[in-house]
Parts: sequence; structure tokens; C-alpha cells
Amino acid sequence: MPVRIAGINIPEEKRIEIALTYIYGIGKRKSQLILEKAKVDASTRAKDLNGEVLNAIRELVDKEKIEGELRREISRNIKRLQNIGSYRGSRHMKNLPTRGQRTKTNSRTRRGNKRTTVTSGKRKLEKT
Repeated sequence: MPVRIAGINIPEEKRIEIALTYIYGIGKRKSQLILEKAKVDASTRAKDLNGEVLNAIRELVDKEKIEGELRREISRNIKRLQNIGSYRGSRHMKNLPTRGQRTKTNSRTRRGNKRTTVTSGKRKLEKT
């Protein structure tokens, strides 16, 4: 039976330190802090955890802001920036980088790969 924490299936074969990072809002550092508080060895596999330890981890994870709650907060923050008309809000609306990166080149992940280079009109001769 898969290990479930905060409504997310945790991979059983991975170390618990890494497995917790599958939850949105928990990175490696927060995962280490949770395991320290629960007094669990970080190298333990998720499938090897017993019920008491899992419950302790679940309680600590429930105290954190994760998954839907965190996503809602982030989207509210972005919407607030857009409503007050800030520069960052306008960059979010235009789907451009918001933190000062250059856009003449790079930023393909944000802008998409729409702009491709135009080749010269000259055709290449076929060799026979």
C-alpha cells in the first residue's frame, strides 16, 4: 500500500528526505527540518517507516503551508500585484520574466519558442 502524506502518494523506494519533496511546498531543507523534529533518520526508505513515525511526520507536515493552500496564496499575491498596477504585475499579465532578466535573447521558457530565425531566401543547390 502506498505511503500517503497530505493527500500525496510518496514514492516508497526513495529516501524519506527526498520522498517528502514530492509534496508541493516542501523542498529539501524543509524536509530535513521535519525529519529532525520527528527524530527520523533521513536515509530511511519511505516503505520502512512504521505507523507511529508516519503519523509524527504527517502532523509536522500538516502544520506547514503546502499544496492547494500555498498555490492559492501565490495566485492571490500575483492577482494583487496585477490589481495595484505594479510593474511586476504587468510582467505577469504579459507572461514575461518578472525579476529583471533580459528578454532580447533567452527567456524561452517564459515567452515560448515562437520566434525562430528566418533563413535567407536563397535555395541550396542539390548535388547530383
